[in-house]
Amino acid sequence: MSEAIAHTVADAVRVSGLGRTSLYELIGAGKIEARKAGNRTLIPAASLRAYITSLPAADIRTGQRKTAA
Repeated sequence: MSEAIAHTVADAVRVSGLGRTSLYELIGAGKIEARKAGNRTLIPAASLRAYITSLPAADIRTGQRKTAA
């Protein structure tokens, strides 16, 4: 199966893990591109991938819990 070149908003939410509101906020801020095809909003896969790739690496340390002071 070939990779999609663009996603609908619902698909972009599903494949990225971002929430719908967050996705629209990122589009509004110009951090993710969006295109209109009639009434449909399409998110170029390359734009979504570039945004996710630009995020800082997570610093997750397993087995450690923060204790209340």
